[in-house]
Amino acid sequence: MDPILFLSITVPLCAVSIMAGFVLRKKIVESKISSAEDATKKILEEAQKEAGNLKKEAKLQAKEELYKTKAEFEKESRNKRYELQKMEKRLTQKEENLEKKVNLIDQKEIVVAKREKSISHQEKNVKNLENKYQAALDEQKQLLEKISGMTSEDAKKLLMQNMENEAKHEAARTIRRIEEEAKENSDKIARNIIACAIQRYSADYVAEKTVSVVNLPNDEMKGRIIGREGRNIRTIEQITGVDLIIDDTPETILISSFDPIRREIARIALERLITDGRIHPSRIEEIAEKVRQEMDVTLREAGEQATFDVGIQKINPELVRMLGRLKYRTSYDQNVLQHSLEVSYLCGMMASELGLNVKAAKRAGLLHDIGKAIDHEVEGSHAVIGADIAKKYGETEEIVHAIAAHHDDVKPQTVLAVLVQASDALSAARPGARREMLVTYVKHLKDLEDIANSFQGVSKSYAVQAGREIRVMVENKDVSDDGSVVLSKDVAKKIEESLTYPGQIKVTVIRETRAIEYAK
Repeated sequence: MDPILFLSITVPLCAVSIMAGFVLRKKIVESKISSAEDATKKILEEAQKEAGNLKKEAKLQAKEELYKTKAEFEKESRNKRYELQKMEKRLTQKEENLEKKVNLIDQKEIVVAKREKSISHQEKNVKNLENKYQAALDEQKQLLEKISGMTSEDAKKLLMQNMENEAKHEAARTIRRIEEEAKENSDKIARNIIACAIQRYSADYVAEKTVSVVNLPNDEMKGRIIGREGRNIRTIEQITGVDLIIDDTPETILISSFDPIRREIARIALERLITDGRIHPSRIEEIAEKVRQEMDVTLREAGEQATFDVGIQKINPELVRMLGRLKYRTSYDQNVLQHSLEVSYLCGMMASELGLNVKAAKRAGLLHDIGKAIDHEVEGSHAVIGADIAKKYGETEEIVHAIAAHHDDVKPQTVLAVLVQASDALSAARPGARREMLVTYVKHLKDLEDIANSFQGVSKSYAVQAGREIRVMVENKDVSDDGSVVLSKDVAKKIEESLTYPGQIKVTVIRETRAIEYAK
């Protein structure tokens, strides 16, 4: 076929088909639109119907709620009206009661007013009677004063004095009775225990002084010790911490120091230098250091020996070293280490007699003066210092308390503390245990006698037993038997307040009977 002819026939046919398809699609769309509009109308009609139904239902529910609310409001209103009616009734009753009470009060006020008038009248009568009574009493007083020849003040003083004397006598009788009953058994037991402990122990003492003496082979040695321009003596004093006293005393040098260990180190070092003959600063330093090391060993050995002697084990090494330091410490010329050993023995013996722990008693007795090892370095009482040291190095509370309480720095609260106190007093106060300067000793005795002589009724007094007892002689006419008891206590109390002394002082008042009291 001819292509041109084919194209001429085909093209019109395609155009016709396209136009037919367009018309067909347009009709289809229009039919869909019309069906959609119909559906929309139906939906709107149904929605309007539902809205009308909902509106009717809402109106019905609102009417029901309104009816309910109205019913509840009416019910609450009725209840409130009922309550208000009740309150009105109660208020009415209260008003009636108040009116009754007011009437009663008015009646009582009338009665009270009448009584006040009656009382005022009676008061006037009483005052008149009092005035009459006082006048009669004054007349009686004047009459009694004329008869007795004494004023009322004198009579009062005499009466008070008689009552005071009677009270003193009664108190003295009561005190003596109570003490006799209390001491009837306790004195015997205490005396037996103390006597047994004293009899079982005895010890030797070496009196030590605060100045050590070094003997020289000749006086030329003094110059060598002083050295050129004094360098040797300055070196010795600086290294050892002592003072060397070189005077005109032949072949003698004095070493002075408050610390006995320093003094001992200086003495040994000086004796070795003299023996060696080489005296110069470097040699002095060498010898002093060597002696100081040996002294540490000596102190430890002395402490270990003390613990071994009393049978104490498991004691801190630092406490052992401090015990060794007590070997070179004295109290009233009594060696403190030897004193501690004696207190330990006495504590153990008395604890054994009482059935207590002997080892604990010995331990407390040995350590009771441990504070004296450093009391010149630390402020405070040696008892408190010793307790702190013992606590620091692991001693028990019982031991620490016994150490702290042995001089009443702390009130004793255990039997062990009392035992340490008693043993310390026994060791320190027994004759010969301690020494004092003559002037101090004489003054102490004189003070005791002056205190006793200051009391009324005392004729003579004598300090005996190295100041451990004061015997007071009284006049029979001035002091009765009962009064002697009171006097012994008064003297003992004044001694406690006025004097300082170790141990205790026995006060004996002598008349027809002897009353004894101790100033502790």
